[in-house]
This record gives sequence, structure tokens and C-alpha cells, in this order.
Amino acid sequence: MNNSVPDAPSGQVASLHLHPPEPGAPLHSTDAIELIAGKGIVGDTRYFGRPGRPDKPHRRQVTLIGREEIAEHAAALGLQTIPPGAVRANIETLGIDLLALLGRNVAVGTAIFRFYEPRTPCAKMDAICLGLRDLMKDQRQGVLAEVIQPGLVRVGDPIRPA
Repeated sequence: MNNSVPDAPSGQVASLHLHPPEPGAPLHSTDAIELIAGKGIVGDTRYFGRPGRPDKPHRRQVTLIGREEIAEHAAALGLQTIPPGAVRANIETLGIDLLALLGRNVAVGTAIFRFYEPRTPCAKMDAICLGLRDLMKDQRQGVLAEVIQPGLVRVGDPIRPA
């Protein structure tokens, strides 16, 4: 039986980023990340294995945002660009509406995520450019995901509903 969805939305991984040990320091760019189910990205010091409620991992394991959204925000603020990793998302994407996949399982590389809610923009966004945080409200800030199936994600990998 073929479980694929014809004409399902798809995109690709544009860039990958890890949080450094120092709070607030710039994210580190990388070409590939390893994901562990229920824990997040190996080497991401902010979210990996973060405790949640007793006997249940914290759901915030991976953050994603579209480069198209970032480009729209930059243009609205009069900036030529906002560099990859500056908005502090682990995975930046191209060609896919992440919010349309909320509540669904999504394959990214060989891993499977559950997109469960929009990201909440923090005050660090206004450190990039005053007004960015407000622009990122109201469903324009990417999504939060938990890792359902472990795997490897590389820059250029496809993103599609699972």
C-alpha cells in the first residue's frame, strides 16, 4: 500500500543551526544534524534532552522557520537581508508552508517531526532589528517540533508530510 500523498507540499532544508553553550551567543551553522526521538538535536545545548513533566520529555526540541518569512521581515524593516541563523531557529527552510503542517508528522531528511505549535518570538529578535519581534507575531514566526523518529538532516534535504 502506498501511503504517499499526491501533490503533497514539499520544500527543502536551507540551513541548520545549533545553540551554543553561552546563552544569547550566535548560533553555530552546520551542514548536518543528528536527531534523537523525544530529545532533539544532538549537540544543541538549549533544547537537547530538556526535562519536561515527570516521565515525559519537553516537547520543544526543534525550531523551524521559512527563509521566505525571514526575507519578508527583512524587507518590511528596510534590511537587505537577515543572515541565516540570526532568528535563532534550528532549521531554516525553503518552499514549504510550515504552519500549514501544524498538528502533522513531517519528514525532514530521515527524521520525522511532529509540528505542534507556532514559535513565540522573543526579545532577542528586536536585537537583530527593532520591530522584528512584532513582525514575527500572528503566525509569522515558524513552528516548534518534537522528534518522533530519529534520523539525520542535511542542508538540501527534502521536507514533506510523513
